[in-house]
Amino acid sequence: MAMPWLWCWLVAALIAIFQHGPMPMYSTRTLSVAWEMWLRHSFLVPYLNGLPYSDKPPLLLWLIHLGWAVGGVGDVWPRLLEVLLGAVQLVLVHRLALRLFPDRPEVARSAPWIVAAYSFGFLFGLQVMYEVLLADCVLAALLCLAPTPRKEAPRFVGFALAVGLGLLTKGPVMLLHVAFPWLLGPLWNRWAKQERRRWYVRGAQALIVGVLVLLAWVLLATTMGGESYRQKLVVHQTAGRVVDSFAHAEPFWWYLQMLPVLLLPFSLWPRAWAALFSLRRPLEAGIRFLACWLLPVFVGFSVVSGKQPYYMLPEFGGYALLMAAALSLMQHKPSGSSRWLGPWPLALACAAAGATLISLGALLRAGHIRDHFYAALLPYSVPFGIAFLLLALPLVLLRKGEVYRVALVGLIAVVTAHGLFTLTLWPAYDFTPVARMLAHAEAGGRPVANLESNDGQYTFLGRLTEPVTQLHSIDDVRRWAQTHPQGLVITYPRRLTAADRANAVYIQPFRGIWLAVWPVSAFVDAQARGQLDE
Repeated sequence: MAMPWLWCWLVAALIAIFQHGPMPMYSTRTLSVAWEMWLRHSFLVPYLNGLPYSDKPPLLLWLIHLGWAVGGVGDVWPRLLEVLLGAVQLVLVHRLALRLFPDRPEVARSAPWIVAAYSFGFLFGLQVMYEVLLADCVLAALLCLAPTPRKEAPRFVGFALAVGLGLLTKGPVMLLHVAFPWLLGPLWNRWAKQERRRWYVRGAQALIVGVLVLLAWVLLATTMGGESYRQKLVVHQTAGRVVDSFAHAEPFWWYLQMLPVLLLPFSLWPRAWAALFSLRRPLEAGIRFLACWLLPVFVGFSVVSGKQPYYMLPEFGGYALLMAAALSLMQHKPSGSSRWLGPWPLALACAAAGATLISLGALLRAGHIRDHFYAALLPYSVPFGIAFLLLALPLVLLRKGEVYRVALVGLIAVVTAHGLFTLTLWPAYDFTPVARMLAHAEAGGRPVANLESNDGQYTFLGRLTEPVTQLHSIDDVRRWAQTHPQGLVITYPRRLTAADRANAVYIQPFRGIWLAVWPVSAFVDAQARGQLDE
């Protein structure tokens, strides 16, 4: 079967993911956990910075180790793995579309294009993180619940396996992603409505089997990791995370305001919104399935106060299916042919981005723009501005195949923006040079400490074999300096002072602030003289 969406996405993802190194803190943290497990030969208990890491189960880390066992330790395989997992996501969306909308093959043709082109999903799908693997497990589980042309009964064995793998990917949150389509099964599944007892009994058994898979790892890991790890894993990952989540509140409507960003570039296509708002009852079974999945999960994540945009990545396939199904229905309506519903807002956005980049030099010289972020774009602003202007043309000059044009333009635009970031802003995010310096210091017997946040951002990049000591205050630094006078300390000043420039052995910009590595004795002396602001 021809799958042009798959090959286009693979080309775009491979171009983008190898443009620069692992991104801190997302990719570097996961890679450092995998590296410390590999270094310690600890394949049941994850480690980060010398301590058992209780935040995530190990399935993604095992897949990384599998590639390392064949080709050696490096960052090429983890990146290829993320691309492969993204490809699996597209295939699963295609298969689920065929199951949910068997009489409308155009949904299966367009849904993979849509999910492939979501800008936020594309960029975060390139991070070595857990969400894409979790999305694959969620889609596989839901695919097992959906009827096939030959068999209406669910495949509960496959459902149990997918749930178990999802739990081993990111823990109990997997249940939030898949429980509602099962609990609300009689609303969308004819077999579930006719066989309610079998649906719920066998579904509950499948969920229990999936939970037992996670518990088996928990029992083995806590036996190996000791009492402290047991407390962190069992208590922190359940009650502790719920309490922390509600203690760090975001408003209930936070995800709602994020939807236009998450759904780019399609949120700039009026026809997509018109199609969604034109859905009317009675809803077909496939739409009811998507409603039973997406709405409760959206509300569930909205209720929990701790929020991150990428928590919703496993639902991006569902959003794509809903959008594709709504567009398919709208194409048969007289109002669906209106030119005002075309992708002209996306064309305007591309043209505005292009015009801004082309005129960036003049804007900077005139003082209308002063931010160093934009100044860093200047060396490449004109050619990339022309590229964005050209991307606007197929959106306004062509009429047929709008969904494919929006998807292709969106995909090319995000890869282009990613390339501009790599050429201009990436050096401020690249920890490879400092990690190599820290590795050289470690080889020379000099211990390393980190003031403030330490998420393992240097461990994998430098292949460090000793933990970086976490220090939380200046007093901690002073005490550490007394026992490690030859050590190095990593700091993150907001501004560089004369003492920074004179005494730090390494300095680089980082996300609007600075990263500075000091001999700890010089840092303490500078603090004593009052030469540092931070």
